[in-house]
Amino acid sequence: MSTELNPQAVKYARKLIEEGKIKNDEGQWGEHNPDSDEENKFLEKHEIEEYGNWHLGLDSDKGEDTKGRYKFPYGDFKTVHRDGLIAAKERAAQQGYADIEKAADELLQALEQQAGA
Repeated sequence: MSTELNPQAVKYARKLIEEGKIKNDEGQWGEHNPDSDEENKFLEKHEIEEYGNWHLGLDSDKGEDTKGRYKFPYGDFKTVHRDGLIAAKERAAQQGYADIEKAADELLQALEQQAGA
């Protein structure tokens, strides 16, 4: 498998959660997940590495400067979404990426703890 955990994204998500930049939403991730236009607008103002910070997976088969390299998004370029972490965790489990599933679960627990604080 060419997709692996993106440790920089985990670190970034953890920092955002600690700062309270979270949405403890219970909707469908499809309603909050940035679409292609939103991704492109973000990339007009930010480096690809910053884009990568919002994705828990890295696909080493894809070019370093491509959006396709980044998998398992969890936020909207402003906040970490509860439903984004749930979606990442479920998809990682379905696709056999135990390290990404575990990271998403740990981040989800941290978000829920922060939201309850």
